[in-house]
Amino acid sequence: MTAAIAVMAALSAVLAVCAAPASAAAGYDVERCGNTSGRVLLTLDDWSVEDPDRIVRAGDFLQGRGVRAAFFLVNNYAERYPRITAALRRQGHWVGNHSYSHPHLPALTENAAREEIRNGLRSTLLRPPFGDYGPRETALAAELGYRICTWTLDTRDWVKTGEQFPGPDVLRARVREAPAAVKHSGVVLGHLFTRFPDALPGIVDDLHGQGYRLCRNSGPTTENIRNPLDC
Repeated sequence: MTAAIAVMAALSAVLAVCAAPASAAAGYDVERCGNTSGRVLLTLDDWSVEDPDRIVRAGDFLQGRGVRAAFFLVNNYAERYPRITAALRRQGHWVGNHSYSHPHLPALTENAAREEIRNGLRSTLLRPPFGDYGPRETALAAELGYRICTWTLDTRDWVKTGEQFPGPDVLRARVREAPAAVKHSGVVLGHLFTRFPDALPGIVDDLHGQGYRLCRNSGPTTENIRNPLDC
């Protein structure tokens, strides 16, 4: 009888692991987006409305430095410029879902939140707008084939002083002076409409100077972003 109970317990444990989401089974860390490499992942969010090609130029610079970044694009802009998503993936960057129109997902009805995710740019990583999500949004994301991805280091490039975004030197210092715990296997948050793209050369130089490696650009990507990240 004891042996039978032990067998049943072992079988239940196996079934529980098999039934669990892949991200949970792998110990997925939402803030690190599955980055277990020790390297730093740079991420750029939203859109550059006045100059969409700025996005491609940022991707080109990073490719030239051998760096793979992740771009989380708002799809009501990105769908108008499919060449930009295609260019980023050719450059070797990941392109993820940042919703369709950038709302606070928890403030929406369940159906509306589901549609915001469903109509976002197709990928396997979802960065909720404002980093605002809860258990419902996590479940909706999983239902639609996404893992939630936030960040370990917010550069606060989006916080204005008066009418001005922080300049490149300020953003560079914020990354340089951040603790090692948020950079080792970390995820840095910046935005495409701020001065963050202008700060990228200095940020990359500083991280290298501090002995950090960045996610390696190993060629074109697809919409399937694996867990763990191939950094």
